[in-house]
Amino acid sequence: MTLFHRLGALVTCALTTLMSIAQPTAAAEDDLLAWRNANSLPQLVAHLETWLDANTDLQRRALAPTIQWVSPAKAAYLQGSAQAAKVETTRGLYDPDTRAIYLVKPWSARDPFDVSVLLHELVHHRQNGGGHWYCPGAQKLDAYRTQDAWLAELGLEANVNWIAVILEAGCTPRDIHPD
Repeated sequence: MTLFHRLGALVTCALTTLMSIAQPTAAAEDDLLAWRNANSLPQLVAHLETWLDANTDLQRRALAPTIQWVSPAKAAYLQGSAQAAKVETTRGLYDPDTRAIYLVKPWSARDPFDVSVLLHELVHHRQNGGGHWYCPGAQKLDAYRTQDAWLAELGLEANVNWIAVILEAGCTPRDIHPD
């Protein structure tokens, strides 16, 4: 075999290897979009719980949360007056006392952004199972980072005000005025 043939074989081998690394396999794409094949909410939750098992250190809870759809007005009521500024952007809530996730209508199991809200609230459900949090806001940063990571796998980006999330996670008092 001539030097030219050896060099050509080496280049072909290198290109084939690079192409197989650069292109995701069909199975990887199927797994990434498997949430879309859920025929029911419990199947969707099971898929998201499996993703959380693989991508976080948070332990799965023995009891699943209850999930309810609520109107924006009901979400505002549940959120309370302390969070009044966030009412228009609220897409989901978690009540640690009742282990209930509230998804704000309209919500679609086919919309990755809506599904990411459910994932975010499932993170809060897992956080409620253990660990110490200085304030409820301290849980937000991990939940938003997890939501953003899931969306990033789909090539999407969460619409999050990271500065506000970090400030809330700091548990510092707000709106302090001198006497």
